[in-house]
Amino acid sequence: MSSKIKELYDGYKGELKAMIISVNRGVTAKGAPYLSFVFQDKSGSIDAKYWNVSEELLHRFEPGMLVVMSGDVLCHQKQLQFRVQQMKELDETANVVDYVKEGPVSQQELRENIQLYVDDITNTVMKQLVCGILQDHEKDFFEYPAATRNHHDFFSGLATHVLGMLQLAEQLCHLYPLLDKDLLYSGVILHDVGKTVELSGAIVSEYTTQGKLLGHISIMQAEVLAKAKELGVEDSEETMLLRHMILSHHGVYEYGSPVLPMVPEAEMLHMIDNIDARMNTLSKALEPVQDGGFTQRVFALENRSFYKSRYKNSDGK
Repeated sequence: MSSKIKELYDGYKGELKAMIISVNRGVTAKGAPYLSFVFQDKSGSIDAKYWNVSEELLHRFEPGMLVVMSGDVLCHQKQLQFRVQQMKELDETANVVDYVKEGPVSQQELRENIQLYVDDITNTVMKQLVCGILQDHEKDFFEYPAATRNHHDFFSGLATHVLGMLQLAEQLCHLYPLLDKDLLYSGVILHDVGKTVELSGAIVSEYTTQGKLLGHISIMQAEVLAKAKELGVEDSEETMLLRHMILSHHGVYEYGSPVLPMVPEAEMLHMIDNIDARMNTLSKALEPVQDGGFTQRVFALENRSFYKSRYKNSDGK
């Protein structure tokens, strides 16, 4: 019987059914070809190796394929790794939805909670822009990941990221009265909607040609302007400020922002974007690590390793 990825343990031997998220081909020091995989199912993901793979199989497997494999699990650098012995593609009756990793919040909850923040925007121009753009991208907004890797790289990851940021923004608006709630909420909701154009789909996503050539920042600020023209508000200060929020949200030139944050809400947008993204990246890196172990180096977090403490609170959590 096939196990779920979350149920695997050091020493496990048996079958695993999963989706291929990534595959890379390599050659050992002795010249033997091998494949490196990342597999995923609803319960999680795991790295894998297929050693001494035949020439026939070397180019057979691609991202997005559903496969069944036999092999065993070992602990490599304090992280579980599946060692493939045999592998083949699942038959056509397999449903890809059964292998899509989902976020911690259901789509219905995401829709309901984000709508509460949209309803809380009182500025007419900003609300029209937010509602109009969300309506144009509604299906993709609630299905796409926020990235191809690193943070919120799962089904509904974009909306999960936005909701986390809105919850942070709500608290920070109470703490810092100089922040304009409408502008910050609007910027949070729209800042990454361009990724529904930058990325190719909700499952096993890659960068589109537009994504590579233009990037989600320029895509989205252009769409805000286009929507503003459609509504007849292109010359409003609200439109200019929202475009600035999107253009500056990466915070520095080196990370792709053509301008730096120049209003308090843009500065805060950049910071809470960073907080939510980095904490999700860290959470994902620590998930497979045993207590008392270290993560592998996390490129997105300055190539640092992080320790997973054995310490537990008095209530056992």
